[in-house]
Amino acid sequence: MHVIAVDRDPQALGFVLADERAIISSEDEEAVDRLARARDVDGIVSPGADWPVGIAARVAERIGLAHPITARTGSIVTSKARQREAFAAAGVPHARELDPRDAELPFPLVVKAPDRQGQRGLALVRTPGELEAALATALAESRGGAVLVEELVEGPEVTVNAASVDGRFVPLTVTDRLTAEPPAFGVALAHAWPSRHDTTAAVDAAGAAVAAVGIRNGPSYTQLRLGPAGPVVMEVAARLGGGHDAELCAAATGVDLNALAVSFALDDDMSSCQARGRGAKEQGAAVVFLVPPVGRLVGVEGVAEAEAVPGLRWVRVYRRPGHVFGSLWRGADRAGAVLVTGADRDDALVRGRRAADAVRFRVDADAS
Repeated sequence: MHVIAVDRDPQALGFVLADERAIISSEDEEAVDRLARARDVDGIVSPGADWPVGIAARVAERIGLAHPITARTGSIVTSKARQREAFAAAGVPHARELDPRDAELPFPLVVKAPDRQGQRGLALVRTPGELEAALATALAESRGGAVLVEELVEGPEVTVNAASVDGRFVPLTVTDRLTAEPPAFGVALAHAWPSRHDTTAAVDAAGAAVAAVGIRNGPSYTQLRLGPAGPVVMEVAARLGGGHDAELCAAATGVDLNALAVSFALDDDMSSCQARGRGAKEQGAAVVFLVPPVGRLVGVEGVAEAEAVPGLRWVRVYRRPGHVFGSLWRGADRAGAVLVTGADRDDALVRGRRAADAVRFRVDADAS
């Protein structure tokens, strides 16, 4: 394959892995369309970001390329509001939408920008006095000028990574999504496999959600909360998980989701797609994210120390010296991650946290 990578950042990490680089935004639909036509590409894939998923589907449909999802499905999965309409029509359990003008709003509640990812515009609102500011923040982040207000569903979070083949839902991994508390509400600090919870109902709910939004082919990433009344779907993405979920899946099951995503984009025969065990001795895996201090990055230390931790697959540092880390850590501003395996889930998490703690970020706090 000849790979053309698209990113607005000339220093994007993925460029070194591609045959060609195109310094245009993956969110610039017209530019992506022109590039795809000019280079006569055979497939388009948006592996780890929500908004370009819809762009890839629409461009592929316009120029007659095979693509795992339709343009219509692409428009649904890139809008949390449209997703919830599809969930309601199909009877998929999901968080109840609230009217912010209601005098009897149940606090705490959640405010979101429905067409954003990476926790942009997301807020946990505990009191009526916090609502106006949260609505203004979500509105400022929203692409379409809409805001979504939902009930807060209490309970642990899990993620179902799967692939669908001609409407057949194939679950691959169910991971515990370990998150930070406010002010970084909803930000994942680690993903751990296998989940410590009974996730049979969660997998069923994920399959129903994927079908409801129209995903018949390709990878999917479904986030759920295990609420008191059962699993509740928070959102579905028609892509790979952005938190190294594909790499965790490969370490846990031997299934290469990255390769599957490319195969779907090229319309390969996927009839044999199924989960398969590795037969490995280690039965746990975890991705632990690197959380930086506030300030301008000066340097990174301790990578070699982290690489010495048993079970470590890799350490990845995303940011270069000069990058400024803010006070509100978001998924879009992660400093890096480690992937480890272990004898079980908890062993993998212990190893992962040990490796993550070994990596030290030197920052100039006065430059923040």
